[in-house]
This record gives sequence, structure tokens and C-alpha cells, in this order.
Amino acid sequence: MAVRRSLFRFLLFSIVLVVLLVLTHSWWLPGLGYALIHNDGPAKADIAVVLAGDSYGHRIVKAAELVRAGYVPAVLVSGPAGAYGLHESDLAIPFAVRQGFPENWFIALPNDTRSTREEAAVVLGELRRRNVQSFLLVTSDYHSARARRIFLATERASGGGPQMRTVAAPDEFFHADRWWQTRQGQKVAFMEWSKTVATVFGL
Repeated sequence: MAVRRSLFRFLLFSIVLVVLLVLTHSWWLPGLGYALIHNDGPAKADIAVVLAGDSYGHRIVKAAELVRAGYVPAVLVSGPAGAYGLHESDLAIPFAVRQGFPENWFIALPNDTRSTREEAAVVLGELRRRNVQSFLLVTSDYHSARARRIFLATERASGGGPQMRTVAAPDEFFHADRWWQTRQGQKVAFMEWSKTVATVFGL
């Protein structure tokens, strides 16, 4: 009898919890979206860095706009290999040029990285080689908080690095305040939260 009562209480609690979550979803679901974003906003820096992973060009266009606005003189474009034998920077820079931005604003950084952690090590090494003292880290808004944490951790592990500000580029498929309303938004949030949890455990 005691076991039945405990089971009944557990089921009742579960039902009430599910109902509360459904009724209050407009409060906590946006929180899950905004938690993925860290945006310091632009400021004067030595260079902007565009992280790979955006096949739609939002990141590199955002970085080019920072050059046009006078925040930085140039953009370092990370370019992992993988797209039909090309590096992502081989595709991203011509895309930006087609949008009307001068090609000499961009510096390609082809590499063989497979994760943001690996990319951070390569990018920070290149910035040290160039004696960069400050940079703007440009990536998609949903990727910005995790990328910032990874870059800061990589800097600490290597004994420090240049001053960094994170600049979030908007994404047409992800909107923090309503990401759950579209399938693509759900996929973006799920994948980014999965990677965020994996990063916490060092995966």
C-alpha cells in the first residue's frame, strides 16, 4: 500500500510539473535561448576574427561591417577544410566580396580543426604570431557564449592572450525569444545545448 501511495504521489507530481511547464513555457523557453548568447558589442580592436561554421555568411558579413564602421582594420577568417576539398575561408571571403566588401579587408586562416576548442588554439596562436593585443570574436549569436568560454579557457591554459570582446552575429534561423516555434530553431538550440553540455564535461 505504501508503495502504491508513493507511486501515486510521484505520478501526480509529474503531471503537475508537466502542466506547469506547459503553462509557463513563454517564460522559461526564452531563457534557454538567451543563455546561449554573449554579446559584448563592438569596440576598437586590432582585428576581428570570424569563426567557422556559418555557411550562410552572417558571421563574415558582420565582421566586414565592423571594418566598415571603423572598429577594426581587418578580419581574420578561420577556414577549416571539408567542403569539396576547399577550406571554409576559400568560400567565405569571395562571398563577402560579392556582397560589396573589399577583398583586402580579409585574411584567410586555413586550418584542419574539427571543433571550436581546436579552432581557438589555432586562432590564438596566429594572433600571438601577429602580435595582436586585442580582437573582436565574431560568431553566430547562438554560438557566442560557448565560443567565448572556450577561448577564455584556451587563453588561460596557454598563459594568457590578447584582450577579447565577443560580437554576436544574428542568425535567420535562431531567435532567442521564439526559437521553439520553428523546426530549424529547435534544431539549432538542441545542437548548441548538446555541445554546451559536452564542453562542460570536456568532450
